[in-house]
Amino acid sequence: MKRLLSRLFEAVITLWLLATLCFVLLRAAPGGPFDTEKTAPPEVQAALAEQFRLDQPLIVQYGAWLADVARGDLGPSFQYPDYTVNQLIARALPVSLLNGGLALLVALLIGIPLGVFAALRAGQWMDRALMLLAGLGLAIPKFVAAPLLVLLFAVTLNWLPAGGWGEWQNIVLPVIALALPNLAYCARLTRASMLETLSADYLRAARARGFSESRLLFSHALKPALLPVMAWLSPALINVVTGSAVVEQVFGIPGMGRYFVQGALNRDYTLVLGVVLVVGALIVLINTLVDMLRAWLDPRLEDVS
Repeated sequence: MKRLLSRLFEAVITLWLLATLCFVLLRAAPGGPFDTEKTAPPEVQAALAEQFRLDQPLIVQYGAWLADVARGDLGPSFQYPDYTVNQLIARALPVSLLNGGLALLVALLIGIPLGVFAALRAGQWMDRALMLLAGLGLAIPKFVAAPLLVLLFAVTLNWLPAGGWGEWQNIVLPVIALALPNLAYCARLTRASMLETLSADYLRAARARGFSESRLLFSHALKPALLPVMAWLSPALINVVTGSAVVEQVFGIPGMGRYFVQGALNRDYTLVLGVVLVVGALIVLINTLVDMLRAWLDPRLEDVS
């Protein structure tokens, strides 16, 4: 219970520092949310500033925003006046979770078996070919991979739509674009970890006792070999979150990343802060779950943490 309360306190402090830093940086950036209204009459500009508290001192705006957040109200959107930030995030979050979750699932379901297969054939041509492909997957950034996928599968082959949302076909290309670098890194990490595990003394002793290779792999080698992969899940999630902004823009997906980019460009303070808070909370939650999963795989980590 004490450990849980400590983690909760750390999470709250982390989110508060993240939100405060984002609040300050947004206000320090040049421009404002209503720069396009500069030609409007002064009374209209004053009414807009009063409506969104922009006429108040910065510390007052900060305090009022924190009080609203504590009540679960992320405020109105400056650029989408018909919606609150809560409503926009409620629409966008399931889209981003679906894309990101499927991308990570694809990366794990394909990357782990490929890494194990490469480790079992270390030094052979198949191992070198798989690691070469994995290197290419890491070298190609998402803003290059996404348009290439559109060009190949949507424009040239006409197998899948180039963008949009609503049908299962719209999910395929964005998930592939998000999954490719994670899949490549997962395969390389699994291979390296598996090679180190297979050379461990306890496995050589078990092999000398006559255990079959399949039993050694699945009962003794796979679980410890997956520990680095579990530790990688947290940065992998961050990679998916940051990469979703590019992918969602390319494919026209109404997700969190797209709202974040549009909010930043339009100086929609409340929308950007709301997205940052929600994404930060998700990352804190995933880090906690990954730590619990690693402790289950290796109980010695529980004593260290």
